[in-house]
Amino acid sequence: MTLDLFIVAWIGIALFALAALWFIDAPYGRQMRSGWGPGVPNRLAWTLMEVVVLVSFYAVVWASGVELSLPTITFAALLTCHYVNRSFIYPWRTRTKGKVMPLSIMLMSVLFNSVNGFFLGSDLTALNRDSSWFSDPRFMIGLVIFGCGMALNMHSDNILLRLRKPGDTGYHIPRGGAFRWVTSPNLLGEIIEWIGFAILTWSLSGLAFALWTCANLVPRARSNQRWYQQKFPDYPSDRRVLVPGVW
Repeated sequence: MTLDLFIVAWIGIALFALAALWFIDAPYGRQMRSGWGPGVPNRLAWTLMEVVVLVSFYAVVWASGVELSLPTITFAALLTCHYVNRSFIYPWRTRTKGKVMPLSIMLMSVLFNSVNGFFLGSDLTALNRDSSWFSDPRFMIGLVIFGCGMALNMHSDNILLRLRKPGDTGYHIPRGGAFRWVTSPNLLGEIIEWIGFAILTWSLSGLAFALWTCANLVPRARSNQRWYQQKFPDYPSDRRVLVPGVW
């Protein structure tokens, strides 16, 4: 019960984060600007701030001493697949040599991801669902949603990565795939992914992770839209922010 209360409080903080990020563009990537302290090489920063999810998650799992059920091992495997890509594969495929991320932003992300990993590890080991969970409709539906979100995220990331030729550090209008309909399908894919994870685990920590993902990425998608429209006069006027045909 105490863990649940902490997770509920964490969800409440996500609402404040959403409000803050709606008005303040986080200064990294396209929105990078001075005034946020010293910088860390971009690819290294991404690796360090993403891998801590796995470090904190597996530290809690190890400390619990719980013999994990097959469904819990499956949850851990899905989490690991996502964060191995985000920590060690995606950042080092980006052509961002010479670009930096503010140390302050990296440290805030490290804190955020450490807390999320801690809550996921604590909650999922406490639940430790038995093998009957594999036949539960929530698991099956959530797994399909998670897979679709991951596919959309990775496909959209690949389109973005191919925009820059070797030696190019500029920005270009992405085209093709789901970019035909929205500005940030990579972010939409990640949101869908974690909504699926919340459903397939049917856990409070999964819900918190999905809501925090929305709190971070929905304002980011809105910021991306404004940035592209200001940067490129010929940016497609019918391209929505995040949800095709809606917003």
